[in-house]
Amino acid sequence: MNIRRSSVSLLLAAALAALAPGEAAGQIRLKDVATLQGVGTTPMVGYGLVVGLNKTGDRRQTIFSMQTLANMLQRFGVAVPPDGIKVENVAAVIVTADLPTYSRMGARLDATASSVGDARSLQGGVLLPTALRGPDGQVRALAQGPLSIGGFGAGRAGNNVQVNHLTVGRVPNGTVVSVGSSQTFGPSESIVFALNDPDFTSAGRIAGAVNTEFGPDTARTTDSANVTIRVPAEYRNAVPDLVARLEALTVEVDTVARVVINERTGTVVVGAAVRLGPAAVAHGNLSVRITTRLSVSQPAPFSERGDTVVVPNRDIDVSEGDAQLLELPETTTLQDVVRALNTLGVTPRDIIAIMQALKAAGALRAELVIL
Repeated sequence: MNIRRSSVSLLLAAALAALAPGEAAGQIRLKDVATLQGVGTTPMVGYGLVVGLNKTGDRRQTIFSMQTLANMLQRFGVAVPPDGIKVENVAAVIVTADLPTYSRMGARLDATASSVGDARSLQGGVLLPTALRGPDGQVRALAQGPLSIGGFGAGRAGNNVQVNHLTVGRVPNGTVVSVGSSQTFGPSESIVFALNDPDFTSAGRIAGAVNTEFGPDTARTTDSANVTIRVPAEYRNAVPDLVARLEALTVEVDTVARVVINERTGTVVVGAAVRLGPAAVAHGNLSVRITTRLSVSQPAPFSERGDTVVVPNRDIDVSEGDAQLLELPETTTLQDVVRALNTLGVTPRDIIAIMQALKAAGALRAELVIL
């Protein structure tokens, strides 16, 4: 993969967007970094059929989809043996959705349908009514409707074009809640907010922001992941109003210095808190190219000896780019890190190797995460 130097600057400079002038780093709403403890979603799952496919559905070796279709037709008074069904516009799918805690009967949700057979594409398909069950086995919702797969495919065999993943689709707003949640907000003396990314510094700052808003001793840090908030007397019977006010509260969170690397795609993301210690880096490119030319060797005309053979002629070319030794001074900002890396004129895949070497040398003062 050849990536130009300009793309390196664009990729690494994207992390600077969060530090735009006029915006304080880390100032975000409480609801974006923490959730109310005890409030979560309930996963639901169901098995159904997608119909209306253009000969891209399950083939005959997928027995369960034909058995399901036969059972459904039998309920409509059409008796057909499963081995007598020959259709390619039906696909068996697993349907999943998340039921929010306070959803009520009649609320509409999104669902995801994933092929479980050998269907080639769910493009243009419609999900038949599918019962979705919770972890307790109780039917909580009913999903149906046309699928949106966010892509397309055309052609067959080796002559085809495909954009995005075609065997997973969304059913937008196609899930109707049939059994709502029984959980309600009753009077309470305290509530707990759980941080999405546990951190003692962030938890302390959240508690401080709540105390500034509602008075001292209102919030305290239980541990790195939880902040306990004492419900003021005026909100004892109106806890939802308190939660709404807390969620909109602006807090300042701390972030861990982290560099995330995806070696499969050559993606490098440098966090805002990353710092570099003084180091010297030498970078060069070594490429080896081997080419083979096939020549035909034939015996002399009218010769009775010798055979016609193919003789491979191999050429080996080795080239090494100009290496340079660059001194990286100790940096204090992310912009300095980006400028120092771009000075080397390297691609993201080269930066991956440089980052790993800097971490091994102790000059990269950040956590290195490799996906």
